[in-house]
Amino acid sequence: MRALVVHRHGPLGNLKLETLPDPQPGPDEVLIDVHAASVNFPDLMVIGGTYQNLPPTPFVPGKDLAGTVAAAGRNVASLKSGERVMAQIEHGAFAERAIIPPRSCYPMPAGMSFAEGAAMGLVYLTAHFALVERGALKAGETVLVNGAAGGVGLATVQLAKALGATVIASVSNEEKAALARAGGADHVVRTDVPDLRESFRKQVFEAVGKGGADLIVDPVGGDHFDASLRALAWCGRIVTVGYASGRVPEVKVGLLLVKNISVIGLQVSDYRDRAPEKMRQAQAELFRLYEAGKLKPHVMARYPLEAFREALAAVADRRVLGKVVLDFSRR
Repeated sequence: MRALVVHRHGPLGNLKLETLPDPQPGPDEVLIDVHAASVNFPDLMVIGGTYQNLPPTPFVPGKDLAGTVAAAGRNVASLKSGERVMAQIEHGAFAERAIIPPRSCYPMPAGMSFAEGAAMGLVYLTAHFALVERGALKAGETVLVNGAAGGVGLATVQLAKALGATVIASVSNEEKAALARAGGADHVVRTDVPDLRESFRKQVFEAVGKGGADLIVDPVGGDHFDASLRALAWCGRIVTVGYASGRVPEVKVGLLLVKNISVIGLQVSDYRDRAPEKMRQAQAELFRLYEAGKLKPHVMARYPLEAFREALAAVADRRVLGKVVLDFSRR
């Protein structure tokens, strides 16, 4: 099989397209023929060696895939050969075949393409756990989503709207604003403005009143996070899910006390390992909302495996609206 391999953590140039022996599933594993794999910002961090969970080298990166079951181990009764599934794993998705534990595989709705399945994995589960499990969203609350045209951001906009929230999207240009509005955002605030610290709060208050946002989901960090704290409602919550800006923010805890606000962390892969049933329930709800037409992964571009550098560079340069996917059928 062909696979992308990291022999040494570092720049994207360290990633190589190689031919490896086909893997064989153990008795409690399934072998997936990969049709599509999406690129996530954490994949870049794994390749670079800056992510919190790093596999030993050499390894195949990639956390999201969709494909068909090629073979199932003798102890696996839940999945059958030929079944269409999506899966999330710590690494191994950027290959033509992947070994997956059955608990991490989810049979896909009949109308879902492989590209959509790969694009609907990690980001939509992150959105669900940020809003429901960690953020305790209630219908009718106001949700502010930073980086609202990115993978996690757009998924969160769509899901928050589907769950009955009023949604504010923060974006850096008009193209991203249009995509966020198409995804269901009721209001848009811009981050490409002078004095973000003051302007951000002013825009939020103009949109929804001086009560501010009840819940903020932030995959950006840095200045966006700092400005967001000032736009939170009394007893509001902010869920931090990533730091695409490159800076991990720090919080002066006196502000939490004065405003009775909460800063909440989310590492969604922990739920896969520690509470797989919660992950399965969340994925089932996401599939129901997809089938109801309330969620729609936005695949900006599909790249053949040979064009992997272009695909990963688009994510690294923050040029992606929604998701990009490696399409293994385009050989």
